[in-house]
Amino acid sequence: MAKGRLALAVSLGLALTTVGVAATMPERVLDAEFARQRWLAGASVHKLRVGDHDWAYLEAGSGPLIVMLHGFTGAKENWLPVMRELAKTNRVIAPDLPGWGQSERQASSNYGPSVQVERIAQFLQALKEKPALVVGHSMGGHFTGLLAARHPNLVGPIVLMSSAGVKFEENEFGREVMAGRNPFEVRTRPELHRYLGIVFNDPPFVPWPADEALVRRRRNDVMFEQKVLDSIGRGPEAFSLETEMVQIEAPVLLLWCRDDRVIDISAAEIFHRGLPRSQSVFLSGCGHMPMMAQPGNVAAAMREFVARG
Repeated sequence: MAKGRLALAVSLGLALTTVGVAATMPERVLDAEFARQRWLAGASVHKLRVGDHDWAYLEAGSGPLIVMLHGFTGAKENWLPVMRELAKTNRVIAPDLPGWGQSERQASSNYGPSVQVERIAQFLQALKEKPALVVGHSMGGHFTGLLAARHPNLVGPIVLMSSAGVKFEENEFGREVMAGRNPFEVRTRPELHRYLGIVFNDPPFVPWPADEALVRRRRNDVMFEQKVLDSIGRGPEAFSLETEMVQIEAPVLLLWCRDDRVIDISAAEIFHRGLPRSQSVFLSGCGHMPMMAQPGNVAAAMREFVARG
């Protein structure tokens, strides 16, 4: 009887301690979830000094190299679900782009398209292995396309996934951006869940305190996000890929979800018309984050694309 009461007291104490940690340090709960996802993908975090910035990146698997570049407000962890699939056959690297996530951010630096593309070119050179595939999502797709146009020697085939960089058919997201607002801005937990409702067709459940940790990170990035959006969404380079894609010689996979409410699917048709070596894959039942919503289908589309040469 005494042992039972002792075991109950110990269990209750551990539970209260866990709740206390969650309440005071929700970032630890979020970090633990990312650690779990890294373990499932067989991925590890690495650091690399390239040019004027320290980069953080995930790496998993072995075989032909695939490099994946995240979108606006994104991070290397966005790729973990699809890394879990691709790492079975490939070496996969997903960095936090300079200014984002765990990579270095400098208050005086420019994180617009042209400057970031040159930084990405330096990063690829530092890997000392030409990628078999470079994948760019949203903002990362814009950068990937410009990279292929300006540095064709550094890349082979590319994937433009829900890619920015062209003037797509007007939607609510685009109107908000052009009006000077950031539709992705997050300062509160309700705003976080509104944001998830924009980028996902079926938003994932993010429980407390993980949502609180995400809110804290995003709240700290509000001014930075607005500055970047001024460049990539409203500045003179916002649609630079539309004019430069004629320079792309590499095969291109255009991968979109049909229900994307951020980069309208009409963008895929603009890319297809301007890229004679392109092919398209459209997924149903997902929004702006196909690599998280349908990682198996995304990985299969990439493998088929590479197999076709």
